[in-house]
Amino acid sequence: MVDEKFTYISNNYHTLQCEIATVAQEAQRPIPRLLAVTKQQPQEKIDALIALGHRFFAENKVQEAKLHWEHHPMRPHIELHCIGHLQRNKVRDAVALFDVIETVDRASLVDAVAQEATRLGKHQRIMIQVNIGKEPQKSGVDETHLDALVMRVRTHSSLALEGLMCVPPVDTDPTEHFIRLHTYAQHYALPYCSMGMSNDYRTAIRCGATHVRIGSALLGERGGL
Repeated sequence: MVDEKFTYISNNYHTLQCEIATVAQEAQRPIPRLLAVTKQQPQEKIDALIALGHRFFAENKVQEAKLHWEHHPMRPHIELHCIGHLQRNKVRDAVALFDVIETVDRASLVDAVAQEATRLGKHQRIMIQVNIGKEPQKSGVDETHLDALVMRVRTHSSLALEGLMCVPPVDTDPTEHFIRLHTYAQHYALPYCSMGMSNDYRTAIRCGATHVRIGSALLGERGGL
């Protein structure tokens, strides 16, 4: 079963890498970084990806990320991104664990992350999550408040604002949303756009994604083969 899982993930991984490179080349875009989303995935799948040489991972929940990574012997060689909604009471653990927090979306969270980073003597890399589809059920700063939030982040010397992140509405063409996020990133001179998941990463690449967040297309269904 272990060999079967490794072969399955290896095939998915190499297929995805080729597909990502092909789409980027055809769109005349830089090849984006593949973030392997390991939400509710067993440790052996994560370790299979590491054995294949992959070093960029993303987690939705702080507690699960701690289980996967806090004592992992390869953790110093991994770049770990937080891509789930971050609650105030999880900030201390998040800053200690994650290399990049992609879901900063409000002034109070900016200040809390900055305060904890200062306490740890860390220059915390972050992205701002934008509610690009104006969906009330989703996290992310409203576009009308983005400018103020960018300025708030830039007042903190312990924060390094690297880019923007979004999750577009489901069941709609995400092109317009991805283009708008990329335009905002250019406006603020930010190098990174984290956008695109298993079902829409090709469109995201064509629109300028620098990071694509892929789970099921890489690792299969959560908890399964």
